[in-house]
Amino acid sequence: MTKQSVMVSEPQTAGINNMMEIVAKSSSLFSSMEMNTDNGYNFAIKKQFLKKLETSVVGVDKGTTRINAWVDSMRASSPPRLNSTMDNDQSWMMQHPSALNMFDEIINASKGKQIVMFLDYDGTLSPIVADPDRAFMSESMRTAVRDVARYFPTAIVSGRSRDKVYSFVQLAELYYAGSHGMDIKGPAKGPRNNKTNKPVLFQPANDFLPLIDEVTKILIEKVQSTPGALVENNKFCVSVHFRCVEEKRWNDLAELVRSVIKEYPELRMSQGRKVFEIRPTIKWDKGKALEFLLESLGYANSTNVFPIYIGDDLTDEDAFKVLRERDQGFGILVSKFPKNTNASYSLREPAEVKDFLCRLVEWKRYSRRMISRV
Repeated sequence: MTKQSVMVSEPQTAGINNMMEIVAKSSSLFSSMEMNTDNGYNFAIKKQFLKKLETSVVGVDKGTTRINAWVDSMRASSPPRLNSTMDNDQSWMMQHPSALNMFDEIINASKGKQIVMFLDYDGTLSPIVADPDRAFMSESMRTAVRDVARYFPTAIVSGRSRDKVYSFVQLAELYYAGSHGMDIKGPAKGPRNNKTNKPVLFQPANDFLPLIDEVTKILIEKVQSTPGALVENNKFCVSVHFRCVEEKRWNDLAELVRSVIKEYPELRMSQGRKVFEIRPTIKWDKGKALEFLLESLGYANSTNVFPIYIGDDLTDEDAFKVLRERDQGFGILVSKFPKNTNASYSLREPAEVKDFLCRLVEWKRYSRRMISRV
């Protein structure tokens, strides 16, 4: 019997009143939103905001060209690998050197600025595993993340549902951005480095919840004919995992998923590491989530902030790109192979991510000791 993994999303409750409990009114991202003190955010403002988020992208291409391209890329991890030769590998490492080897350079660039950490989960804090429900992080990794959060505002940014990734990490002092940043919540009491010290809750795709649930049920039924395929409801998006599907069935599975999504122009389909992602067609991604969290922390237009984003997936490229465009901080790609990326540095695997986090904590503790002796 084909194994199906389904995560049931929490019920929609307060609707638009839960969309955001904090927002900088002067923000360039959210300047069109105004507070309605009587009833949260009024319907007209909500519609205007959601319309602003909508894209002109149709759910998926109707032809098979896109599917064939996906199948080609499915044979490799995302982001797409480069052709590997000794010269290419050396050239790539020169452009994206190890964040461990270049640790002092990173720290020097951050001097006088507030470091803010952004971490993907799967493939970054935990290994990639066949069963997505068993992607557990080690206790030593949890300790490293907890220690980092003591000194720097820290957020987990994942394609998983916020509740699911929280169940893996189990650290209440962090910010969590689930569903590729479409479900953001901060700790009840912000860290000391949060300038606003206000609670954070932002869910720009609330209106899509019934649609996501509907498509999830259809996909569960449809993929039963594909052994090894897993459907995961990540609340504001749906994941169809094919890591355990025979390669000869990938094309059929891609076409099957496409045939379902083409009936829903409000949704779009993309690909991650051995997974198809179905998301609302709004202009929101991990890069937008990064910007929103920086605003929520009070660093919207600050030149004294230094974001560091560590991730391994194609969806993390949106955040890497934002950091390059802001010319602030650095992106770090987790990969054993050269890949097209907007990241500045690289780490090979979660074990190296843990080493980097531990070194960051050691440096901060040492710096504080030196300051206390002065």
